[in-house]
Amino acid sequence: MKEKVQTFGRFLSGMVMPNIGAFIAWGLIAALFIEKGWCPNAAIARLVDPMSHMLLPILIAYTGGRAVGGDRGALAGGITVMGVIAASEAPMFLGAMIVGPLAAWVIKKFDKAMEGHIPPGFEMLINNFSVGIIGMILAILAMIGITPLVNGLTGMMSAGVGALVEHNLLPLTSIFIEPAKVLFLNNALNQGIFSPLGIQQAEEAGKSVFFLLEANPGPGLGILLAYCLAGKGSAKSSAPGAVIIHFFGGIHEIYFPYILMNPFLLLAVIAGGATGVLTFTLFDAGLVSTASPGSIIAITMMAERHSYLGLFAGVLLSAAVSFAVAVPLLKFLGRDTSLEEAQAKKDAMKRQSKGIGEASAPACVKSDGRIKKIAFACDAGMGSSAMGATVLKKKIAAAGIEGIEVIHTPVSSIPQDVQLVVTHQELGERAAHSNPNAELVLITNFLAAPEYETLVENLKQRNS
Repeated sequence: MKEKVQTFGRFLSGMVMPNIGAFIAWGLIAALFIEKGWCPNAAIARLVDPMSHMLLPILIAYTGGRAVGGDRGALAGGITVMGVIAASEAPMFLGAMIVGPLAAWVIKKFDKAMEGHIPPGFEMLINNFSVGIIGMILAILAMIGITPLVNGLTGMMSAGVGALVEHNLLPLTSIFIEPAKVLFLNNALNQGIFSPLGIQQAEEAGKSVFFLLEANPGPGLGILLAYCLAGKGSAKSSAPGAVIIHFFGGIHEIYFPYILMNPFLLLAVIAGGATGVLTFTLFDAGLVSTASPGSIIAITMMAERHSYLGLFAGVLLSAAVSFAVAVPLLKFLGRDTSLEEAQAKKDAMKRQSKGIGEASAPACVKSDGRIKKIAFACDAGMGSSAMGATVLKKKIAAAGIEGIEVIHTPVSSIPQDVQLVVTHQELGERAAHSNPNAELVLITNFLAAPEYETLVENLKQRNS
């Protein structure tokens, strides 16, 4: 079930993540040039509405269509989304996420049904007119059927969130947000749920607190600082580097393994997250657009000009509360837990479940065959995987190994020519489904995984 939820969340975020640059451009234009911006300019501010109502939904639908049906699916998704755009006055991000993949699926089914039945010489004519005709029909159907459905869903979500805000219960969302993040659903939460709600609120108020609910780096910062003080082994030694990568680089996945080692720390991030949300609410702080990655730098750049005090107060207080709760939990409940021990225990349990004995090297790494391409995979393929690929490249280069290409990729779309995949243990099943022919190396810590050294030694032997 967890794998299915992660896969669905990854699919949703996969429609938004490739287009984050466009969201940032829209957010910067809004932050600078709207009436409440830093340098108001009515002429330039006219870009804001067309970008949020047309450009961004079309990009989302196009990307979602491409993921399902390639270039023809992308084109069908871009045509179909115009139906929901034209029928609604609100930005149709949720509608784009529905109709883009749906239109691509219809085109894919049509192409399969027509395979082998197109007369020679009529391929281009039928291919072009089929996309045009099917796209037209789907756009009309989306206008009539999908738009009311999306408006109803959006209204229900807005009403639910409005009730939380009205009764000062918005901090309770951290009870769901923080555990979901640790299960690698952070991108799905931010891009699939909070960004559409936030953009709609920002259209009305010029800012939104929804952009901060998942992106706040404070709770994770508190966890890592607690490990710096009360951790042990490689968890303690790697925590300072993780602090920099998490807080300034915005790669939140870096602190997830530290919580997975000691699940009681979920209490700390929940407390810190709730404190941050409460502070943001009390100070009426908000961002003008989505901040991705969730770096303090990106958040600061996307902040509404009157929100800086509340923004920094919320981040710092959430970090302080998370730290204060995490330290005693680590001292009294994490006394026998280290990163190495957690990894060894996990490996032993995995070997036991498969009925095999101890192994001196990762069982997934074979002893023969040259390796030419390695992929480091994470949920979105842009954060922790990019960092892990960089670390691995340096270690391979330092070992004098040549002829190996190291890439980073989303775990759900690992290229089939990849021979070896490095990913977090929580994503192992998804990686195996994505590329069943590749060898897997599962890690728990992106910065200081002991498996890196073992892998490099294996690569030396295999590529010598």
